[in-house]
Amino acid sequence: MVRTIVGRALAAIVLCLVSCVALAQSGYTQTRHPIVLVHGLLGFDSVLGVYDYWYGIGDDLRAGGARVYTASVSASNSTEVRGEQLIRDLDRLRAVGGFQRFNLIGHSHGGPTARYVASVRPDLVASVTVLGAPNQGSPVADAVGVVLPPGSPLRPLVAGFVNALSGFLGFISGNSDPQNSLAALASLSSAGARAFNARHPQGAPTTNCGTGPAVVNGIRYYSLSGTSVLTNVLDVSDPVLGAGSLFFGFEQNDGLVGRCSSRWGVVLRDDYPWNHMDEVNQFLGLRGLFSPSPGSVLRAHANRLKNLGL
Repeated sequence: MVRTIVGRALAAIVLCLVSCVALAQSGYTQTRHPIVLVHGLLGFDSVLGVYDYWYGIGDDLRAGGARVYTASVSASNSTEVRGEQLIRDLDRLRAVGGFQRFNLIGHSHGGPTARYVASVRPDLVASVTVLGAPNQGSPVADAVGVVLPPGSPLRPLVAGFVNALSGFLGFISGNSDPQNSLAALASLSSAGARAFNARHPQGAPTTNCGTGPAVVNGIRYYSLSGTSVLTNVLDVSDPVLGAGSLFFGFEQNDGLVGRCSSRWGVVLRDDYPWNHMDEVNQFLGLRGLFSPSPGSVLRAHANRLKNLGL
């Protein structure tokens, strides 16, 4: 009889602990302001409503109580054009949902895109987090510019192909924004990034490969990135990123973005064992066997924003 009572008491305690943990987790990512995810070059929000660029990450954040939206901007265009498109989306969300500000998380070219919005429309932004973003440009974009210089007969052919691919991605994801791959290439080059940073310096590192101010104009700035390249033999994107890594020499990189280039604002971490696509849980969540889940990392970051009242 006593054994039965003790057993029931232990079961009740375990059930209570599980319930308390579940209750605590239900608000773990519940930020004050909605989170908006911004995709990078050749990105999309969701293909046919069934396959997300931010594969599973939105659901991970929502599971903890966050309100999460995915921006729909051009798959390829200049940072400024994509930024204006993001402003359009945020103004619509503000009008429909009654929101005041947003926590922007931008991957790759989505990072500078989010930074542009914070610079020209700070009233819309509570925080900017750039993930694997080429804030100082990418040697891969520089190399493409050298191989396809202005005046090269191949340049318009390649640009036409990329524009067509971008347009197709836009079509199957329900986006009709214009595509301009050459404008994207210019933005992602080292020279283009320098010019952009001169116009929009908020959060810029104060030293080479250093960190930047945590808060500018009331907006918090963060960055995180990976420095692995070939992480999973089953991932079809790994060979492409492996080829891209050859342009970095001895600099640590994720296949498309160098470690120093990814740093902006408060650097949360710049050496995750991820490549450029692992950072958004692509392809199909394949990554290194013991690498952390991008969804879990961004959940912890959402909790950080929550605790700051954002």
